[in-house]
Parts: sequence; C-alpha cells; structure tokens
Amino acid sequence: MVKIRLTRIGAKKQPRYRIVAIDERKARDAEYLEQIGYYDPTKEPKVCNIDKDIAEKWLKNGAQPTETVKRLFKNEGIIK
Repeated sequence: MVKIRLTRIGAKKQPRYRIVAIDERKARDAEYLEQIGYYDPTKEPKVCNIDKDIAEKWLKNGAQPTETVKRLFKNEGIIK
C-alpha cells in the first residue's frame, strides 16, 4: 500500500520535510515513488508547498495520507 508521508531533510535542529508518496513498508528516509511537495516548519509563517495535481492523483489511486499530511492537505484545500 502507498502512503503519503513526510521524509526529513535538513541539518540537525533545522528540520525540513518533503511530502512524498512511498511504500508503507519502507523506512522514513528510503527511496520514494514521487515527491509531492515540501514543508518547512522553521519559518514564520510556516512554508508548505504542495503540487495539488500530483497529490490528487495519488489520493485517487488509493494512497493514504498520514495524520500530519492530512492536516497539511486540509490547510491547502486539497482535502475537505
């Protein structure tokens, strides 16, 4: 099953995340199927850039977002 989740990038104490579609059995930072966007919680205001077309494609194909990604999608208007 495919999950849409965050994978961490960035230096120590400077977290940045990619929003990716990945097989749920793989590790957090393993190779992913496709990058959907990115999220930077260290900026004020927080930066979230999501490609809506790619996100909707994966959701239609049955990918399940994690709780955090679901919240980000709601904030961006992808999920109602």
